[in-house]
Amino acid sequence: MSTSSVRMGGRAWAVLLVLCGAIFLEGIDVAMLNVALPAIRSDLGLSTGMLSGVVSAYVLGYGGFMLLGGRAADLLGRRRMFLFWLTVFLIFSGLGGFATEGWTLLVARFATGVAAAFMAPAGLSLLTGLFPEGPQRTRALGVYAGTAAGGFSLGLVAGGLLTAVGWRWVFFAPVILSALLLLAAIPLLKDSPTPALPTGGFDLTGAFSITGAMLLLVYGVIRLEHLDNGQNVTIAVFTASLVLLVAFVLIERRSANPLVRLGVLRSGPLVRANLGALLFLFSFAGFQFLATLYLQEIRGWSALETGLAMLVIGIDTVLAPTLTPRLVNRFGNVRVLFGGLVLASLAYALFLPVGPDWTYAAMLPTMALLGLAFSLAYGPLTMAALEGIDESEHGLAGGLLYTAMQFGTALGLSAVTAVNVAALADGDSPQAGLDALRAALIVPVAAAVLGAIITAFGLRAARTAAEPVPTPALVGGESSV
Repeated sequence: MSTSSVRMGGRAWAVLLVLCGAIFLEGIDVAMLNVALPAIRSDLGLSTGMLSGVVSAYVLGYGGFMLLGGRAADLLGRRRMFLFWLTVFLIFSGLGGFATEGWTLLVARFATGVAAAFMAPAGLSLLTGLFPEGPQRTRALGVYAGTAAGGFSLGLVAGGLLTAVGWRWVFFAPVILSALLLLAAIPLLKDSPTPALPTGGFDLTGAFSITGAMLLLVYGVIRLEHLDNGQNVTIAVFTASLVLLVAFVLIERRSANPLVRLGVLRSGPLVRANLGALLFLFSFAGFQFLATLYLQEIRGWSALETGLAMLVIGIDTVLAPTLTPRLVNRFGNVRVLFGGLVLASLAYALFLPVGPDWTYAAMLPTMALLGLAFSLAYGPLTMAALEGIDESEHGLAGGLLYTAMQFGTALGLSAVTAVNVAALADGDSPQAGLDALRAALIVPVAAAVLGAIITAFGLRAARTAAEPVPTPALVGGESSV
């Protein structure tokens, strides 16, 4: 492979940096808020339920509108959707910074989640439209994925620093970054060719049904943490979501211009990538929550100390754009992804025997392995989700991927919370708290192992596809041709 085949021009790098900045903004925004929650509760006097709602509102908006956002990017223009929703993200992040009551924060976080749901798939499809399939796209997606994953890890440290100055800066900092990105994006971004809006118009019935189903499904997942309070309501929410999902499938099968072409779900790589993404984020979100609980509530560390302890996970910011593309070009996308999921499984397993007075040196192998796991898994997951998908449907494929990631995050938090609370029923002593945490740590391990097993089927499929075609019949030890 020649060096020129992967070399990118100055404008291409500038566009890539803008798109990376947007996905970094999304990751760092979520991570910073999680660190600032105790300070927000103390200042505004929020109840535990309201504080949980501030986090859930973002997940609700993001997960509920992601599929609609992905298809809207394909149909209405990727540049237009990206710029418009980046502006919405800026406005409502600023609203959160001026909040004086809980309901204002709820509105701001829900709208910010909706903005991210439209902006993320538009950004991903702009990237794939700019860089042709092959070494250039592999490298670009490596940089993109490394920036996205780095936003989550670096956001913990940034959140601790900003919260020390004042929690409102956790909202104002994304406003400044959004404004800079918007100023750069307007002259730089050009829309890649996309199909014109279908003659029959936008599939509004399908859009309303799938968005309603996603909203109810995310809300039901959030309510799983509180099954002891309102179990019948949770069941009703899931039932209503299922009814709307069935209605959506029936609508799409009959629609002349479907919002989601159901045939796209026949792609084995896409399905495996979405399941892998869901389980990968499920395990990390659950582990991050439990590790924060351990460091701050059991060990008494500050938010800044907790963020610094997890800073080594941010090594993926360096490795994903530099090492991962080379590994993908040499060993193939699926093998690299499988290696990342195996490393994640090992990382969580090493944390299982956590003790009440563990040194940081004892925790470091888990943090370092997670940094490597993110480096190897995040970018290849994105590549796998787009494999074999027509470029006109990259927005839809991106929407499916980010939906899986958001559901994985919500499910992971709910699962470890449910196990932790159930295990704490036997007592509230420090030892009981540590035992409950160890029990909940089994959940991320199991999820990561399951993700590795699912990905292994992709290894088998890739091996089968690579097998040579049988040669013509041999006569006397030589080909008859």
